[in-house]
Amino acid sequence: MVFSVLFFDRIKIDDPVGAISVHGACGVLGTILLGFFDVKDGLLYGGGLHQLGVQILGAAAVFVWCVVTGFILFGILKATIGLRVSEDEEIEGLDLGEHGTEAYQFESRA
Repeated sequence: MVFSVLFFDRIKIDDPVGAISVHGACGVLGTILLGFFDVKDGLLYGGGLHQLGVQILGAAAVFVWCVVTGFILFGILKATIGLRVSEDEEIEGLDLGEHGTEAYQFESRA
């Protein structure tokens, strides 16, 4: 899934912890591979294409659901409270503005 992380970096999607690759790409891969490796109905165990088709349909349905609900949710958020913090808060960092404290408190060792 390293290639997935590199792909999302290349198309400039901000995902600093690789959550899309871990949960999205690996989840889809695992879901689809069940259609190949299921010992009862999998393609590689003589079950034919039915289980593989069901797994692909399920992965596609989840993808469509997430995209549609994501656009609706983020559209509502953007129209009401906004999606971005102020430029000053972005420069200062979100720890103080969002949580009321600094995340890293350095003490001088003199």
